[in-house]
Amino acid sequence: MGEKLKVGILGATGMVGQRFITLLADHPWFEITALAASPRSAGKTYEEAVSGRWKMTTPMPDAVKDMVVENVNEVEKVAAQVDFVFSAVDMSKDEIRAIEEEYARSETPVVSNNSAHRWTKDVPMVVPEINIDHFQIIADQKKRLGTSRGFIAVKPNCSIQSYTPALAAWKKFGPKEVVACTYQAISGAGKTFADWPEMVENVIPYIGGEEEKSEQEPLKVLGTYKDGQIINATEPKITCQCVRVPVLNGHTAAVYINFEQKPKKEELIERLREFRGFPQEAKLPSAPGQFIRYMEEEDRPQVKLDVDYEHGMGVSIGRLREDSIFDYKFIGLSHNTIRGAAGGAVLCAEALTAKKCITPKQ
Repeated sequence: MGEKLKVGILGATGMVGQRFITLLADHPWFEITALAASPRSAGKTYEEAVSGRWKMTTPMPDAVKDMVVENVNEVEKVAAQVDFVFSAVDMSKDEIRAIEEEYARSETPVVSNNSAHRWTKDVPMVVPEINIDHFQIIADQKKRLGTSRGFIAVKPNCSIQSYTPALAAWKKFGPKEVVACTYQAISGAGKTFADWPEMVENVIPYIGGEEEKSEQEPLKVLGTYKDGQIINATEPKITCQCVRVPVLNGHTAAVYINFEQKPKKEELIERLREFRGFPQEAKLPSAPGQFIRYMEEEDRPQVKLDVDYEHGMGVSIGRLREDSIFDYKFIGLSHNTIRGAAGGAVLCAEALTAKKCITPKQ
């Protein structure tokens, strides 16, 4: 990269927006030039706007403290300052769909952490190691929007990151049935223990909308792009239960799986360790060197020990063993606000930049 691309963050004051800021603080390709949030934060410096609400464990970067927060609804004003935006706005789904399309129609690419456009037919939902070919549908989306450079791309839900990469790595063996129970950190709800004390020593066996996302989104990610459309995979059939647990960061999944052709355990582990994608081949700045690691220890992966693997961008798999009902079972772990949210979106933006989908505004 020569000159850095100018990036804006929509929803910059929330937890995912804060995570974007920490990840982009010293990014070699991207530079934050605009921060936008709700009208109640607009006009304040960023430090004032998040006073008492900074939820990251690292200090707020000096570069953003004195930046004046823009009104996210003033699309043309924000768009004039950036080459593209990350979206982490806290609105209704209808409002998110509308404002992200408005930014795209302003010829500003949108890389979204939100779920609102994940099922829009011409919007790619991408884990860059798995389905980067889905970016091809952006050309079709631009025709619908009437744009030359504006579009929307999204990353999938945080809940699927700890097991969907394994399904992709094992595609050769025909995964056909999956039961997944996810144990999800409180930061997935944008909270810490300080502002959600009832989660201390507690488990809540319900997360609104999460089970539907966990069952359906992997099928789009594992689908194929053909003739201007993304055709969802029909297998594996997936059923999930999603539980909130008293952990700050890290989504764990306990997974049971049947295959069309049952492989040997050693074959499955080899596939995990060898699995690579475009981010590794292109050496993208945020790409983990080893996307999936297999852990031999009986008591791993653990959140405390393993959630920050590859700076939170890698996936840890362990306890793979034969099951009395299914072919195999295993445990997966991923960082929900890095790989599962802001970091996954940053990696998508890097891939889009490497593929010349995001370029400087002229």
